[in-house]
Amino acid sequence: MANSLIGKSIKTIKNPNFLTAFSAYSIRKFSSVATVEQPQSEGPSSSFAFSADGGNEKKEDSIYVKGPNSNRKRDASSSSVTMPMSFMTGSIVGKRFYKQVTTREADDGNGWTVVLDYRTLKTPSKRPLKLPTLALAKAIAAEWEYQQIDGIRPFTMPLMKLACTALERVPLTQTKIIENLMMKFNQDLVFCRAPGDSDLTSNVLDRQVEKIDPLLHWVELEFGFKPIVYSSFFGGKQDDGLSKAVENLLRGTDDCELASIDAIASAAHSLIIAIALVRGRLQIEEAIELIRLEEDLQIDKWGLVEGGHDVDIADLKVQISSAAVFLGLSRRI
Repeated sequence: MANSLIGKSIKTIKNPNFLTAFSAYSIRKFSSVATVEQPQSEGPSSSFAFSADGGNEKKEDSIYVKGPNSNRKRDASSSSVTMPMSFMTGSIVGKRFYKQVTTREADDGNGWTVVLDYRTLKTPSKRPLKLPTLALAKAIAAEWEYQQIDGIRPFTMPLMKLACTALERVPLTQTKIIENLMMKFNQDLVFCRAPGDSDLTSNVLDRQVEKIDPLLHWVELEFGFKPIVYSSFFGGKQDDGLSKAVENLLRGTDDCELASIDAIASAAHSLIIAIALVRGRLQIEEAIELIRLEEDLQIDKWGLVEGGHDVDIADLKVQISSAAVFLGLSRRI
């Protein structure tokens, strides 16, 4: 059913190549096993409490499952599921407590929600998980459908995590997010070049010139300022005009766009690559190639370390492709 929901949701994206790397979505990460408390039987609501370290449970580390009022008909207005703030950390948060996953239009007609049996999903701050498009709602529903009986695994739900970020964190911390992105801008991956006067790094420099220079040319055309490259791991100061133009672009993004850019930039160590991916200059595979350019050259020369390099590659594909897919599905056509 999950595959069916994903298939339906991605039909709304114009460029099918946009999703080619999303197959890495099935890659697992290692995580600690949570201690699960059985739902309480008293009162109108119950919660699944957990502790990542198996120790003392905290009140905020619970999936609150509000049951239907016995005097009212079962509907979304009388029941809900509120995810704990710790959902964002990735540990197993409790056993699967639902059988069917569906989507429906929000009560106010503005957006779409995900329903677990008769329970409407809520964010960690107990706000309805109101999504901008049906496609995104179906994709997140597929993530919930994918969960197994023995536990809900947030690390297999990147779209759900990004949705919570866009709905809750970005509106409250937009200025701080942009400040943090711009703080690292001068050290952007694409501005740093390997020294060309060494046999150990000359091949890296040649590949950087071949692959990254076209992207820097696009930056110059897009923003009107030529980027400066530095043969230093720490990069160097860019033109104030370029920095201001990039900052203005970030300030003009909506919550879903900024959440996606922030996620991609964090994984890529490059705000330029994130913007280029969001603006359609790069495809997912091209972005990943640029991010891993130097390390892939080292692997070609010295070999791949199983359980190390392969896990890093899979993790990067999940982070980049899930953010790109989230953005694509969130856009109203």
